Amino acid sequence: MKTRRLGKTGFEVSEIGLGCWQLGGDFGPLGDETAKEILDAAQDAGITFWDSADVYGNGLSESRIGAHAKRAGVVVATKLGRSGALYPNHYSKDGLRQSLLGSAQRLGVASLDLVQLHCVPGEVLRDGAIFGWMDELAAEGLTRHWGASVETIEEGLLCLEQPGCASLQIIFNLFRQDAAEILLPRAAEKDVGIIVRLPLASGLLSGKFSKDSVFEPSDHRNYNRDGAAFSVGETFSGIPFDRGVELVQQLRGLAPEGLKMSQFALRWILDHPQVSTVIAGVSKPEQIADNVAASERKSLFPALMMQLGEFYRTEVRPDIRGAV
Repeated sequence: MKTRRLGKTGFEVSEIGLGCWQLGGDFGPLGDETAKEILDAAQDAGITFWDSADVYGNGLSESRIGAHAKRAGVVVATKLGRSGALYPNHYSKDGLRQSLLGSAQRLGVASLDLVQLHCVPGEVLRDGAIFGWMDELAAEGLTRHWGASVETIEEGLLCLEQPGCASLQIIFNLFRQDAAEILLPRAAEKDVGIIVRLPLASGLLSGKFSKDSVFEPSDHRNYNRDGAAFSVGETFSGIPFDRGVELVQQLRGLAPEGLKMSQFALRWILDHPQVSTVIAGVSKPEQIADNVAASERKSLFPALMMQLGEFYRTEVRPDIRGAV
């Protein structure tokens, strides 16, 4: 597995990371044994960056990672700021401290590797006090580094102005390309690591779905398909599901021969050098090998990258719902 530097954290992390939202059961029921098999497979494949959050399964994702014995050499990142104790307008330094202590207990560590503000409201970021609190909590030793997971380009640029911000987690994929223009170059200037989430647009870019696909009631791809529970951009990158299926069919015609859709989508992201790691979630351990293979694939030709950019601007961008 190839590695990249995660900005000013200095961590060397695998190009392909593991998104652990599914370990909380938020993509449908997932048993303890399957969760263990996923973590085992990730470790065996050389995936050394795992991303969780305190609200994934109300702490279940973190607890499953904390119970996993084979974690040597793995950087575990978590997130805070979306629990009922804080969100949407109850943020305080003590509240953040209690959240960090809870995450550390579930993960079984004295100090967290990396903590990210978890899509906190824009007005909270603009107020700025929360950044100072994170600096102070890091100075106390509760976390080695802090960063932010954001919904929009505007929020990302705001976080990049904070000297203590070491990483930025963003939605970035073939169906959400805007960050390439300004945000990624600015992050490189600030030495802020870029963590990409939703690389397959909630699975759409795997090419495995049809318009008849059905998702479990507990799966956010069911209950948040149109943004009923949280930001619509977090599900299918804001693209209406049926339209997304149509767009994937068009993309198949652009993919190099023999390259799976999921690997095509991941390779496109990795061909942006400012990206440190891509967190791809899996519901089955055997899916990890497909994700890891994208790291070994050759870079896409520049002409194809330009073609994919034009495809996004003309075919995809007009159908995105929510702020980008």
